[in-house]
Amino acid sequence: MNLLLDISSGLCLLIGCFLCLSGGIGILRFPDFYTRMHAVSVTDTLGAGLVLVGLMLQSPDGLVLIKLILILLFTLFINPSASHALAKAALHNGLLPKQGNEANQGGNTPSKR
Repeated sequence: MNLLLDISSGLCLLIGCFLCLSGGIGILRFPDFYTRMHAVSVTDTLGAGLVLVGLMLQSPDGLVLIKLILILLFTLFINPSASHALAKAALHNGLLPKQGNEANQGGNTPSKR
């Protein structure tokens, strides 16, 4: 049973770290603010969740487990809300998403609707 917990914990930690790393690569590779923000918000929420689940599986102490559960709940509620507020503020201030071939060219001019 202990071996099964170690394997599943290691798998959760490995996948969570990979998702956080791919979110960081998404910041560098995607063309505009909205696609970058989407990549980071999705991968960081899921990646942090998997890392926390992996840590929960390794935790022998009940108090540490409760703290990790609280951190996971706050992460799952706050990250999507913050990403939505950030996107809404950017759109409200006139930052339009790039559309079509403009996204592939890397230009800095906002697209027209």
